[in-house]
Amino acid sequence: MPFLKLSTNVTIEQSQSEQLLKELSQLLAKETGKPERYVMVQVTGGKAMLFGGSNQPLAYLECKSIGLTAAQAKVLSASLSKLLTSALSLTAERIYIEFSNCPAEFWGWNGSTFG
Repeated sequence: MPFLKLSTNVTIEQSQSEQLLKELSQLLAKETGKPERYVMVQVTGGKAMLFGGSNQPLAYLECKSIGLTAAQAKVLSASLSKLLTSALSLTAERIYIEFSNCPAEFWGWNGSTFG
C-alpha cells in the first residue's frame, strides 16, 4: 500500500532508473514497516520543472501510505533525501516531499479496499 512517486528534471538512464526503483522500493518498505510486495514506486526523469525560479537539479516526491505517521515521515524525509542526493546528485534543499496518510477504507487493491 505504500506508494512513492518521484518526478525530477534530472535525466535518468534506463539502468539507473531500474536501480533507483529497486532502492526506493526497499527503503519505503523498511521505513514504513510494510511488506515490499505491497510497495509501488514510480520514477519519472527529464521533466520540465522549476524550483525557486531555477531549473537546477530538483525533485518532487509524493509518498502515500496507510497508517503513515509523522515520525515515519520525518525519517523518510531524511533517508529519501540522502538516497537522492547520492543517486541523482541533488542537494537536499532542492527536494520537496509530500507525505499523505491514507485511511485503509480509501485504498483499493485486489477488487476491494484495505479497510
